[in-house]
Amino acid sequence: MSVALASRLRSRRFLGGILRTNGGRVGFGLFVIAVGIAIFGRYFAPYSPLDTLGIPGAAPGNGHLLGLDFIGRDVLSRALYGGRSTLFLAGLATLITYLIGGTIGLVAGFSDTVLDPILMRSIDVLLTVPALLVILLLVTAFGGGSFVLIAATSLVLLPGVARIVRSATMGVATRGYVEAAIARGDSTHAILRREVLPNISGVITADLGLRFSWGIILIASVNFLGIGIQPPTPDWGLMVSENRVVLASNPLAIIAPAVLLGVLIVGVNLMSDAYARQRDRSEGHQ
Repeated sequence: MSVALASRLRSRRFLGGILRTNGGRVGFGLFVIAVGIAIFGRYFAPYSPLDTLGIPGAAPGNGHLLGLDFIGRDVLSRALYGGRSTLFLAGLATLITYLIGGTIGLVAGFSDTVLDPILMRSIDVLLTVPALLVILLLVTAFGGGSFVLIAATSLVLLPGVARIVRSATMGVATRGYVEAAIARGDSTHAILRREVLPNISGVITADLGLRFSWGIILIASVNFLGIGIQPPTPDWGLMVSENRVVLASNPLAIIAPAVLLGVLIVGVNLMSDAYARQRDRSEGHQ
């Protein structure tokens, strides 16, 4: 079976697992809406997200569907622009987390040497420090640029991914097909790539949504605190923080980005939960 065909089959199983339940369908719909706004929203924005157009904190009206923000910029335009940074940063942080944490988990779970406890005890050190504190320390020390924010978020998510992948790897490391590959003299890299990784991909996929949603929450929290994405860049988390001063005159300046963040996070969580339930149900029938 070709790699492309195998990839298509896995994608169909993934979507099938999600769309079989009402919760999964709702989650998929919410996810598509949020991602669609984040990627294509800027093309429908009525104004530039950076232009000051009127009285700060003005209520909806006069061509501004969601009113104006704390310095008089159009809230709708900034909301339509503001999702791309959140989506990009959280997505890239999750990808980096799985590349590094997944590799650590694979090696630790398959290794029957002292390498396993060394790797995992090193990972456990990160669990002793609160997640937000790790991000705050790194952002404060190295600045609030995108690279630092991605690296800090990846570092926070890494221990959970490493532990999940290690546990799944240990569950298949003693299976017959792995032992047969060892007996054939296959290299460790080949065994992990061909025998172990495909058989734990379901666990990874089920966990992926959870890590991605945590990444969104962490990045939005840092942006809300004002030490992540910097003004005047439109960002949903930053918009909530900026517009607290106009909550009384135009609450939509806060409600709109908060709702969009909520739609994205809830959508991802519902999809992940639906896939995990369907996967558990399928394994239970085997």
